[in-house]
Amino acid sequence: MITLKNVVLRRSAKVLLDGASVTLNPGEKVGLVGRNGAGKSTLFALLNGSLHEDGGDFHIPAQWRMAQVAQEMPETSESATDFVLAGDTRLAELRAQLAAAEAADDGMAIAHAYTDLADAGDHDAVPRAQALILGLGFKSSELDNPVDSFSGGWRMRLQLARALMCPSDLMLLDEPTNHLDLDALVWLEAWLKKYAGTLIVISHDREFLDAITDVTLHIENAKLTRYGGNYSKFEEMRALQMEQQQAAFSKQQEKIAHLQKFIDRFKAKASKAKQAQSRVKALERMEKVAPLLAEAEFTFEFKEPGHIPNPMMSITDASFGYAAEEEGAPPKVILQGVSKSVLAGQRIGILGANGQGKSTFVKTVAHDMAPLAGSIIEGKGLRIGYFAQQELDVLRPQDTPLEHMVRLAREMGADAKQPSREQDLRSYLGSFNFSGDMVKQPVGTMSGGEKARLVLAMMVWQRPNLLLLDEPTNHLDLATREALAVALNEFEGTLMLVSHDRALLRSVCDEFWLVGRGEVGPFDGDLDDYQRYLLDEAKRLREAAKVAERAAATPAPAVAERRVAAPGPAAAAPSSTADKPAGGRDQRKQDAQARQQLADTARPLKRELGQIDQRLAALQQEKAILEHRLQTATAPAELADAGKRLKQIGTETEALEERWLQLTADLEALG
Repeated sequence: MITLKNVVLRRSAKVLLDGASVTLNPGEKVGLVGRNGAGKSTLFALLNGSLHEDGGDFHIPAQWRMAQVAQEMPETSESATDFVLAGDTRLAELRAQLAAAEAADDGMAIAHAYTDLADAGDHDAVPRAQALILGLGFKSSELDNPVDSFSGGWRMRLQLARALMCPSDLMLLDEPTNHLDLDALVWLEAWLKKYAGTLIVISHDREFLDAITDVTLHIENAKLTRYGGNYSKFEEMRALQMEQQQAAFSKQQEKIAHLQKFIDRFKAKASKAKQAQSRVKALERMEKVAPLLAEAEFTFEFKEPGHIPNPMMSITDASFGYAAEEEGAPPKVILQGVSKSVLAGQRIGILGANGQGKSTFVKTVAHDMAPLAGSIIEGKGLRIGYFAQQELDVLRPQDTPLEHMVRLAREMGADAKQPSREQDLRSYLGSFNFSGDMVKQPVGTMSGGEKARLVLAMMVWQRPNLLLLDEPTNHLDLATREALAVALNEFEGTLMLVSHDRALLRSVCDEFWLVGRGEVGPFDGDLDDYQRYLLDEAKRLREAAKVAERAAATPAPAVAERRVAAPGPAAAAPSSTADKPAGGRDQRKQDAQARQQLADTARPLKRELGQIDQRLAALQQEKAILEHRLQTATAPAELADAGKRLKQIGTETEALEERWLQLTADLEALG
């Protein structure tokens, strides 16, 4: 086990841990949390041996093997498979021993080396390495590509695969989800759940922590506190402690009331009942941990847009992709035949497996790319606020936050309708935690989280009415993610969000669009349904790849027609009476009466539920027709009538969904 007793850790003159004591048992999966700068990475440095304690006692079993993701960007021309395979240090050591034995012509040593290699899994090492690479989102055609041929984010995925390949008793993961899409994240969760060793992970993804951890270590004020349970359990316990310990609660009450305002406002507002359930649960969690959220130093809000057009945007028979790189070559089409309307107030989560075109779709809507075909018509007065994955790279490293804001104010001019004096801009940056000398600090010296906050500040200042957010949380800590969720819930305009942060998707999105197989369509389900879809899609792609490999390896045989007999009565499931132990006649009669009573109670609820489902389907069909009319109509009166009816449909849909949720809860209570 790992033990810390009264450990003191310093970085320069700053004391990060003072008298820290904790015990971690073998096989535990631990989430290490705390504010940025609290000392999480320093504690990792103690655990991996690159830093020694300044006081107290620290013990880790000497025989434990450790795996950790290397932080440097790999620069090598070896193949992706070979690079990940080299992560199995035990295998590399044994192969070196075999080579030495063969060079010495030592028959006994050669025999021992082959035995040890077999025990270490040499026979299936390559398939294991490739399974890790494919699980993290690579294509089978990329397995032999040089590491140098991949972009930075994909090389960091290879570093993660290399760490997973290493046989270990202790695994340290520092923000492993930063470069992952949701499909790769789901795969990683499944892999880590099966990991047999001790796992310690730093992450700002609350659902990732909830899924894989059973212990939470919290660093605050140089103290280390252990909580039994995942991150959500830790939040609840800590919020309860804060309520019990704080005598003066007045300052927090104001923030709690602020949180409660949007919880009440958005609790049942959604466009699909199943998604509404997810959102209600997310908001109920925020309600329970309101004292903890209120403690956060950082909050912000979007200004009310000056004008909100409706529809915001109409996309008609559009194709999305990349223009031809060479003259005469065909363009690379990723999505085609896309016809969608974006209405005022919609809150859309963009889902899709890696490489299916989510970012391409958002970039085109944001004017970073042009559609290859079709049309995108924007409503008058549309103002887009765009947060791109690569947006942090667009910031000028040598410039300060104040210089960025001054330049933005100059570019926007009077159109921004915002104060542009330097003192006003300083005050504005202060609301995003850029206070004092930080406004004059070069952006290149700032952390990823600070850069992300600056991009958010610049986007909020422009008062957009349509937000396009492509992975906005990659560099944000948990407190800032919660502040973003609160701000997005209060935003009056329209939101389109691409994110692997499921907690954010659940708490701010009312509906989902699925980007996949060359199309963009509605996804009628919640995020749990989507995770199942991803697993099914991955299985389908693997099977398709196997079929293609077999077809390429062997000539196609003649197909013989086969007839399969339908299962007859003999194949039917055994009767229920055969499965039940013999019981008294009176007991069976009572059971039957109880079942009948439950059925009688549930029947009218199910009937009403079915009627609501039919009405919701009819409303969705009418909504689709009206949205199509908005794309084609030109007469102002016709546009006004369609918009008015769409608003009525939205109101009726909300009322029906509230009743749907109540009926569902009543039926669940009946069992």
